[in-house]
Amino acid sequence: MDGIPVHVGDQVIFEKTVGESDVYLYAGITGDLNANHVNEAVMRKTRFGQRIAHGALILGFISTASTRMIELGLSRSNAFTPVGLGYDRSRFIAPVFIGNTISVIYTISEVDQERLRTVADVTVTTEDERLVVVAKHLMKWLPIDREHEVGVRAKATSDQVNEIGGKAKAMP
Repeated sequence: MDGIPVHVGDQVIFEKTVGESDVYLYAGITGDLNANHVNEAVMRKTRFGQRIAHGALILGFISTASTRMIELGLSRSNAFTPVGLGYDRSRFIAPVFIGNTISVIYTISEVDQERLRTVADVTVTTEDERLVVVAKHLMKWLPIDREHEVGVRAKATSDQVNEIGGKAKAMP
């Protein structure tokens, strides 16, 4: 097995316009119906002047960028199952308003081959280049146990044969 299939400097970018539907769907799923996010009249009277997207929603878009990095790595080697370990030092620098187009820039800054971990520096900016979120994302690259994988497939095939009375038959 070769090492982790991403390298320092590898970068992916995810861009999206944050819509009202994004904010309302997120509010409904999480139950976070705070006026900051869903009450335009209240927010018009604040220093923000309008509703702001949930910070955790924007972190979710960082997850989208990490998935694109995973896809890049797996296109080079499918010997790993990458899993997120979490975000360090995530900070909400400025608000994201409904209608802002954001760019999530996800750049590998550290590769620890011994611990099978990567660290990515993440920035989120708006279309007017306003920095709104920064974070570090940690990912673990778990090696796939090919022997276990083959054993699981062999057991499944054996179980399928037993279910049809012990006679080998092609399964659809």
